[in-house]
Amino acid sequence: MSETEIQPTQNIKNNPKIMKAWAVYDWANSVYSLVITSAIFPIYYTILTTAYNKKEFVAEAGEVQEIPVRHMIKIFGEGYEPEAVLSFSYAISFFLVVILSPFLSSLADTIGNKKSFLQFFCYLGATSCMGLAMFTGMDNFFLGLLFSITASVGFWGSLVFYNSFLPDIATPDKQDSLSAKGYIYGYIGSVVLLIICLVLIQVVAKGPEQAKIYIRVSFLLTGAWWFGFSQYTFKHLPQFGDVKDKLPKDLVLLNYKNIFKRHEEQGGFFEVLKDNISFYKDIAKESFRELFRVGNKLFSDKALKFFLSSFFFYSVGMQTIFLMAVPFGSTVIFPKEADKYKLIITILVIQIIAIFGAFLFSRLSKKIGNKNVITIAVIIWIACCLSAYSLNRENPNVQLQFYGLAGLIGLVMGGLQAMSRSTYSKLLPENSMENTTYFSFYDVLEKLAIICGMLIFSVFIQKFHNMQYAFISMSAFFATGAVLIRFLKTKI
Repeated sequence: MSETEIQPTQNIKNNPKIMKAWAVYDWANSVYSLVITSAIFPIYYTILTTAYNKKEFVAEAGEVQEIPVRHMIKIFGEGYEPEAVLSFSYAISFFLVVILSPFLSSLADTIGNKKSFLQFFCYLGATSCMGLAMFTGMDNFFLGLLFSITASVGFWGSLVFYNSFLPDIATPDKQDSLSAKGYIYGYIGSVVLLIICLVLIQVVAKGPEQAKIYIRVSFLLTGAWWFGFSQYTFKHLPQFGDVKDKLPKDLVLLNYKNIFKRHEEQGGFFEVLKDNISFYKDIAKESFRELFRVGNKLFSDKALKFFLSSFFFYSVGMQTIFLMAVPFGSTVIFPKEADKYKLIITILVIQIIAIFGAFLFSRLSKKIGNKNVITIAVIIWIACCLSAYSLNRENPNVQLQFYGLAGLIGLVMGGLQAMSRSTYSKLLPENSMENTTYFSFYDVLEKLAIICGMLIFSVFIQKFHNMQYAFISMSAFFATGAVLIRFLKTKI
């Protein structure tokens, strides 16, 4: 056990080395968010699911343009739009996180090893990113979709445990800046790796087929980056948990080494396994009871009730747009394969702007308060939704308009994410041993919001074959969030 794991709570808080180690995990895992979710994988997915491009004369643009014709994805004999399938797959991954995170958070609080669960999800996500390198075409489409789902589960599952460390390691006056620092580390790290990937794809690769090979190399690099840099976090971050005495004699299902023991002193392997199953069943029952208990407790606090209600509604819009913006840009704004990498450059610029956005909103919160900063960010998001709806693909200036919209999104993306995390952290009871469960509830609420958003988005795409209608529907959720946050009376 390392030094940091045995330090008392008072020595853990505001420890520079521990806070840095915590922030470095953002540097490690944010490459998934940029390379896989936002930039390269959605474009690669669009390329592989495009059957061919047909040429049509567009009167407004005054030129012949290539219009992509997509492969319809057959599921139970029904044909689905590729973007609708991708959106559904994200919803499935978030549903899995919603089911797993309360149980695992409760287990982590019981055993006192939430860092171990952070490691598990980190490694699941990193290896799944590497697995995406096996996705080569429509013949193994569902294998690629499977790794996309497990990578998403790994990323979002790890955030439950990662976020819950924030109130453990920093006092409320440090939490805004530390939360923002994590996001800034993440944006910088992900930009560095994306540039490396772009050099491989755009400069080193000779022709489209080689570019596809280097895209798959990028997936391998993403997993290796996530796995490698997280080791610094795991070395210095404390285990931190309230360890209970009433545990099975050997946690067989959590420690593979115990599976190969005979356990003769404890009644044999099957007796120990029976104890384990009973233990995990009790934890599962208790975890969901605890989730509802914590939910009732949090919503009985007036400040938390309005914050969490607002957070749910604006998260529907923010996270859905974050996940589906690139497929939108790839199919609507940059339909030509040669132009798709302009979209990656756009995303790169968004990340750089987001660094300044996270810093700016963190500084602004000290002057006007978190509530006002969140309100401003949500109103800007509403403007972004309306702008996305009004984009006309036949307008010759549509790419310039998209660049402007992307810059605006970059400004508020990092700011709203960082402020949401730190605002929630500051509203929680101080020095609580239930922080993992509190953040599990926060995470479950966020994932339910994303599932809701993804399902709405998928239905709109499938019904209207136009993502812009889906974007306009998101503005209603942002508007509701903006109204609810104004009821937050606590000064933070």
